[in-house]
Amino acid sequence: MRETAHLVHDYLRSSKKFPHIWCAGCGIGIFMQALIRVIDQSEYSKDDIVLISGIGCSGRLPVYVDFNTLHTTHGRALTFATGIKLANPRLKVLTVMGDGDAVAIGGNHFIHAARRNVEITSFILNNNVYGMTGGQTSPTTPQGVKTTSSPYGNIEPDFDICRLAEAAGAVFVARSTVYHTRLLERLMGMALKKPGFSVVEVVSQCSTHAGRFLELKSPVEMMKWQKENAIPVEKAKQQSEAELEGKIVIGALVDRERPNYYEQYQNLLSEKPKV
Repeated sequence: MRETAHLVHDYLRSSKKFPHIWCAGCGIGIFMQALIRVIDQSEYSKDDIVLISGIGCSGRLPVYVDFNTLHTTHGRALTFATGIKLANPRLKVLTVMGDGDAVAIGGNHFIHAARRNVEITSFILNNNVYGMTGGQTSPTTPQGVKTTSSPYGNIEPDFDICRLAEAAGAVFVARSTVYHTRLLERLMGMALKKPGFSVVEVVSQCSTHAGRFLELKSPVEMMKWQKENAIPVEKAKQQSEAELEGKIVIGALVDRERPNYYEQYQNLLSEKPKV
């Protein structure tokens, strides 16, 4: 692995866009480091990569990295990504989205990108809250938790992002926390290599909002909570639903094969029209 100083020089737009916008203790910086290391160790050059985001705290990430990047509208990262992949399939197309961005306003796009099996690598930073706009309830906010938009407690059950991705048809689905950085990098590397629609859910702390709602007083406490409540998928298979209540199952959850959208589209174009 190359020295961090070299990675900073090669992959960050350090002379233009820093200091960054994220709060002290936010997990997005850990994810960004992991992303840079994974791409540096991959077969792809910076010019091969297109990184696309929507709106939210994670939406700022493409501003800081020196790839081909797009900062798009709320919930629409996957629509832009789909168009780019079909227009130039040589490019390696990645999206980074928050939990609200991906499965609230962007939920329909998420489901259908997985159903079509478009070759996009999607990273979803799940901090259980809308962090940028004041700490409102998101689709992954645990039931019963008080937020700025649910001051008496969230009455809605939360989404399981990975189960949603699996049911919709994603060929690779994985989850890690930002505490488990080595596992996170390994899973991101696997997703990068997978033909088809791949998803890595990244459980990340929002120390400004979610930490207060969950009564965790610091980023250190939040990462300690990740450590203590994460269970490897191999161990989770041996446990009951009751034992897994409130736990985070981490690892590669789905790894399967099926034709991707571009392959099927090319097959269609190669057939002689029947008139």
